[in-house]
Order: sequence, then structure tokens, then C-alpha cells
Amino acid sequence: MSHLTILRSYAQKKPEDILPSVRLLHSEHTITIFDKYEKAIFHFLVLPRVKPPYTLDHLRNLRSLLLGDREQAKQLLERMAEDAKAVQAMIEDEMMKKYGFKWDIWMGFHAIPSLPHLHLHIISSDLCSNYLKTKKHYNSFHPGHGFFIKLQDVLEWFEPDTDPRWVELAKLLVETEYGDRLKESFHCWRCDLMIGSFAELKGHLQADWEKEGKRKKAAIERKRIEAEKKALSSKRQHAELSSSEETTSKKQRVGGADAGPTR
Repeated sequence: MSHLTILRSYAQKKPEDILPSVRLLHSEHTITIFDKYEKAIFHFLVLPRVKPPYTLDHLRNLRSLLLGDREQAKQLLERMAEDAKAVQAMIEDEMMKKYGFKWDIWMGFHAIPSLPHLHLHIISSDLCSNYLKTKKHYNSFHPGHGFFIKLQDVLEWFEPDTDPRWVELAKLLVETEYGDRLKESFHCWRCDLMIGSFAELKGHLQADWEKEGKRKKAAIERKRIEAEKKALSSKRQHAELSSSEETTSKKQRVGGADAGPTR
């Protein structure tokens, strides 16, 4: 199947007809699939299912959705955001189980997507993957270049004080406005360091992610030790209090016995 039609095919299928190796989860309104050529350790696509009132034409990309009915567009994006939160929780759980720490997860759309059918990227910020091979790949997810439009930013276009900004911004989602952003030089998205070659960039990203892991795991370990110390201190205080109360009780019983019977 052509890459140009595969997303549309998934969006029109029944979830149970999609292989488990492709489908992560689904809801009434969306299907989440593994990105076949992931650009980070975790990379998924949330696809809106083709159901009335939405058609394939409405769901071709972010621009076509935004230039349609305003309320329908807003409602669909909010549903995608809600389902994306479930995916984020699954990713964070897997991060802790497999790597022992959590790092940032980005959610957003490419201004000019390479495949038809609207899809929301949910991608971990490490950008460490064998499929991240070109400058275009990297810059399409760089959070500072603007080609990757954050989901939250798109949702804010619908706020009352930005109306009708969402329409004007949607009209700008064309190659002439965004194409050059993929040609930016190699800048680390974390530290803004300018890097000479793509190979150096890949090494830099990997090293930065590993450093982040060491820092966060060390912080987790410190919190664990502090929690254990507090628990031990609390246990000792409780034991000392219990011992003190028991001693006081014994003294009271002995004192009562020494007093003898009264006449």
C-alpha cells in the first residue's frame, strides 16, 4: 500500500481490522497507531476516524479542517487532545518501567504534512532514532522553528480573544510560508548549540538524553532515600511515644497498688 494512502486507510477501517502491531489504542473518534518510521524512542500518530459530519476532504490536513466549520474543527481537536492524554499516560508509564525516568512528550502537527489525512504526532523529546536521518526530519520536529505546531497552540487559536485568528493562521499553512523552516541549520533544541554536521547532531542528542536520564534518576534516588529516612524517623518517634506511654501506664498501675486498701 502506498504511503500516500495508508493513513487514510487506517482512518476508515474498523479498529479491530488493524493489526495489533500497528494499532496502539482507539476510541469512538480516533485511532492511535505506531509511527512506522519513528523519529524518537516513542512516536505515535492520532488519526481522526472518518465519521459524519467529517469527510475525507475535511480531514485531509490541519488547514482543511480549520477552513471548514469552526465548531466542528474545535470539537474534533478537543477530542483528539483528550485521547492523546491517554497515549501520553501510557508512554510515561513505559518510560518509567523501561528507563527509570520520564522526559518531555510533545504533541503537535506538521504545518505541511507529508501524508494526507490529519494526524497528531505524539513524540518523545529525545529525538533519538535510526529513522531520524535528515535535516528535514529533525527540523520538522524542532520546537523552536515553528514547523511543528503544538496542539495546545492550535487549541488556543479558538479562544474568544483570538477569533478570527484561527482562520488567518490556517490560510498560512502552505509551502511558501513554512517550507524554508525545514532548511534551518543544525541547532540543538535544548541548548541552542549550533552543530556542524548531522552526524554530530545525532551524537549530541543522544548524549544530552543520557545526561538527562542520569540527572533525573539521581533525583529520583535522592527522593527515595529522603522518603525512607522520614519513614524511619516517624517509626522511631512512634515507637518512643508508645514506649513512653507504656512506662507511664506501668507507673500508674504500680502507684495504685502501693496505696493499699482504704478504710
